Amino acid sequence: MIRGVKFVAIPVSDQDVALKFYTEAMGFKVTTDQPMTPNQRWIELMIPGADTGLALFTPEGHENRIGQFQAISFWCEDVYATAAALRRNGVRFEQEPKEEPWGTAAIFKDPDGNKFVLSSRNKHK
Repeated sequence: MIRGVKFVAIPVSDQDVALKFYTEAMGFKVTTDQPMTPNQRWIELMIPGADTGLALFTPEGHENRIGQFQAISFWCEDVYATAAALRRNGVRFEQEPKEEPWGTAAIFKDPDGNKFVLSSRNKHK
């Protein structure tokens, strides 16, 4: 039976730039970084305390996905505090934290312009 999601892929144009952003600014940890194709490495990251990881990988023919809104939402306990900490690390926000009926959310960008949601699981700051 399916037990969960192992990783989600984030399409990136420069794996070195993306790796620096996701490890230094976001605080994720490298679990795999090895050659995969002549043009790309397989880079897999873990989110400390989470079961799901990320892969910094763009499948051939899917380069048009780079710089788009990604259907990935990262959750945290306190969107306001997390956004402030990420901002201090150089993360750019397109939408500041905002209360929604289902919780609090913000939208941030990576160096490629990929957009992601940062949200809480319930309605509290």
